[in-house]
Amino acid sequence: MHGGLRVYTLPGLRCRHGLRARVLLEDGVALEGCGFGAAGTRVGEVVFTTAMTGYPESLTDPSYRGQILVATHPLIGNYGVPSRRRRVHGIPLDYESDRVQVEAFIVAEATEPSHHASEESLHEWLEREGVPGVYRVDTRFLVEHIREHGVLMGVVSVYPEDGDLPGWGELEGILKSSPRYDDLLLAPSAGPREPVTHTPEGRVRGRVSMLDCGVKYGILRSLLERGLEVTRYPCTAEPSQLLDGYDGVVLSSGPGNPALLRDQARTAAEVASSGKPVLAVCLGMQLLALGLGAEIYKLPYGHRSVNKPVVDLETGRCMITTHNHGYAVDWDGLEGTGLKPWFKQPDDGTLEGVKTRDGLVLATQFHPEAGPGPWDAKWVFDRFAGLVESRGGRA
Repeated sequence: MHGGLRVYTLPGLRCRHGLRARVLLEDGVALEGCGFGAAGTRVGEVVFTTAMTGYPESLTDPSYRGQILVATHPLIGNYGVPSRRRRVHGIPLDYESDRVQVEAFIVAEATEPSHHASEESLHEWLEREGVPGVYRVDTRFLVEHIREHGVLMGVVSVYPEDGDLPGWGELEGILKSSPRYDDLLLAPSAGPREPVTHTPEGRVRGRVSMLDCGVKYGILRSLLERGLEVTRYPCTAEPSQLLDGYDGVVLSSGPGNPALLRDQARTAAEVASSGKPVLAVCLGMQLLALGLGAEIYKLPYGHRSVNKPVVDLETGRCMITTHNHGYAVDWDGLEGTGLKPWFKQPDDGTLEGVKTRDGLVLATQFHPEAGPGPWDAKWVFDRFAGLVESRGGRA
């Protein structure tokens, strides 16, 4: 690959922060640009999001662990980074976890903030978190390349302008010696090590457990807002831990290849046959489907946005929803699983939701909590909370 590199650099490159950057994809496409955030070299699967806002939520989404995120919107950073002091039921309002989860962040232009709620700039935040960022590269070209060829492994290196220049051969060696995203077991380390209980303010309508493989805080906030006490268990929890003493179970979102999580898939299947209400979101839906005998496949470049339509197959209603998934459940494998299609993505036909015929098990591939994004599908949490309360929740 080294001899056949295709290097792209914007003309008249001038950088702030005293940092330069290099990006190398596994197929030999290379870009030179400016750096921001922290100096360093990171490897990951290169994916893109078409969200125009919500970068604090996206960057802290555990589902982006192991990935290098490209933003299609040309100006990122305008409203800076908000305070963590804004909380709902004790959970930060503008963040989806306790830290930046992406391996690196690539944008066309990293702007300085101008917003009353900003506490620091995007550059300052990423620098403090130790995450490299790249700007002043042609993200339009990069996204078109991914759309044409599918997601690719890549390496990002941000370095001081007056320091040693990382050679393309050196970056190529790092990339080739690094494990591929599909082979990384990411979910078990994305959740808590010990059970953690969150209690809502006000009346408790029911108690639910969660198999936490990297939940977004938005899901927690949505459950707590509906009066559900939530106990998060590690991704390695046994079915009995999730079922004993609880009125319902949540199978969380999270990062990585679901095919590597066979034990978690078996747990999901056992939970689904318990007779208790179950809500599965994103990775949780994939684990549920796998455990019940369906097949999972990888999408060419995934769904990562806050403006994806889904159609409710029961009502015909179309909603705009938030997505972050690179794998999907195969329609043809649902027969014999006890699951039926619930939502469909009309653009490419991806299955975006399933449920059992009795309606006790609900699963969405999209994110009904919308952090960030529209609130069209928040009613999914209302339905789950109603099931929990009617099946043993506390008055």
